[in-house]
Amino acid sequence: MKRYILKRLLIAIPVLIGITLIDYLIMSLSGSPLSMMQGPRVSQAAVEAKAIQLGLNQPVYVQYFAWLGQLLRGNWGYSIKTHQPVLVMIGQNIWPTLLLMGTSLALSFAVAIPVGVYSATHQYKKGDYAAVTLSFLGTSIPSFFLSLMLVYVFTVRLGWLPSGGMTTLGTGGGFWDVAQHMVMPVLVLTASLAGSNIRYVRSSMLEVLQKDYLRTATAKGIGRRAVVRRHAVRNALLPIITVVGMELPMLIGGAVIVEQVFSWPGLGLLTMTAIMGRDYPVIMGVSLLSAVMVLAGNLLTDILYAVVDPTIQLK
Repeated sequence: MKRYILKRLLIAIPVLIGITLIDYLIMSLSGSPLSMMQGPRVSQAAVEAKAIQLGLNQPVYVQYFAWLGQLLRGNWGYSIKTHQPVLVMIGQNIWPTLLLMGTSLALSFAVAIPVGVYSATHQYKKGDYAAVTLSFLGTSIPSFFLSLMLVYVFTVRLGWLPSGGMTTLGTGGGFWDVAQHMVMPVLVLTASLAGSNIRYVRSSMLEVLQKDYLRTATAKGIGRRAVVRRHAVRNALLPIITVVGMELPMLIGGAVIVEQVFSWPGLGLLTMTAIMGRDYPVIMGVSLLSAVMVLAGNLLTDILYAVVDPTIQLK
């Protein structure tokens, strides 16, 4: 296991460098951030001086290697707009995203596992059709549309929930205040995640129910509920580990649209603000963090597979 982990970490290094190189080239093609400064009150000389200060007068490959050298020293750069350290900005915005996405991910599996198991064990019955229909609705309804509908119903019409932010302005926040602000964004994200996860659980469960060892256990007189609970569910959830590994990077990337609609102060909102302002250091910092999470999620998935299923050999 240790040898496998070390091997995967060594492979991840050139992958990360390749990701940062591609990201930097794409951003350089989108234009210079100094174009946002140009205007009737800003002279061309001031723009050129700013370009020299930031090193943007150098060729793209020189700028990239300068940024990479600072990164290896632990310096993620400074925001062009706010002049704050990028690492500090990410640290301030990562916890709201982890709270929002972690809660949504946990609730989605709390809903998807029992509903998916019920749907598979009652195939082609009314309950199965209802579960499948709800799962398709969850994945089909656009997040922005569902977000706006919830705001209209629960904020505009009923006045029960706040429309945005993480805490009420002018207050110190608190558990219940944050919880009220989380209700609608968590509902939107949970509906989308649970919709897709229900189908994964149902498909995996249907495949396991056709296995010979389950037929043997049923023929021995073991009750159907015991067979499903002790044998089928446990084996059916093995492929779900892959799904968890794919959804783990969302904990860092966040839901950009949902955070925008609800003004949630997370990485999604930070990323959109940086993109609109062509704040290259912030975009590169978030991209690097997302890439690390994707690689870590894949590695964690492989390790969990080996722990849960001892027949799998890691090489």
